[in-house]
Amino acid sequence: MSRVGRKPIPVPAGVKISIGETLDVQGPKGKLSVPIPPGISIEQVDGRLEVKRASDEHAALHGLTRALAANAVTGVSTGFVRELEIVGIGYRADVKGNIVTFSLGYSHPIEFVLPPGVECKIDKQTAISLSGCDRQLLGQVAANMRALRPPDPYKNKGIRYKGEKLKKKVGKSGAGGKGK
Repeated sequence: MSRVGRKPIPVPAGVKISIGETLDVQGPKGKLSVPIPPGISIEQVDGRLEVKRASDEHAALHGLTRALAANAVTGVSTGFVRELEIVGIGYRADVKGNIVTFSLGYSHPIEFVLPPGVECKIDKQTAISLSGCDRQLLGQVAANMRALRPPDPYKNKGIRYKGEKLKKKVGKSGAGGKGK
């Protein structure tokens, strides 16, 4: 049996669940639905969800479905946060409504439109905090923002995840190309 799939999912107070073709989860932060693949069943027992599989042929989907369901329950109850840092002289970001404007050393500012369900807060123009209830969407938005100016391996300038460890490369030596 899958260790992940066997773990029950606690359902906090204030979260409503309906099980059909999909698992619909509704809470204070929003509403999400998780598809239930054939051969996998979800039951609500004593304030928790249990994911079961019909046979060993569905082993791969067992843990996946449980993880997606747990992320949906956590997302609608507490939500998820992803933090980014902007490093570099003159690099900054501003947010107005659902549009984030980046100045990243290019000849023009870059406007990034946030999808519905993702909120952005910016502190000191260099610390970006993204929040939302859908973990997959939040991670994709953070990855798309990072891709606007990934960290440079020589100077470490660019957009990075908070706490991301980077390997800095050594630049060219100053020999000047004269035959010694």
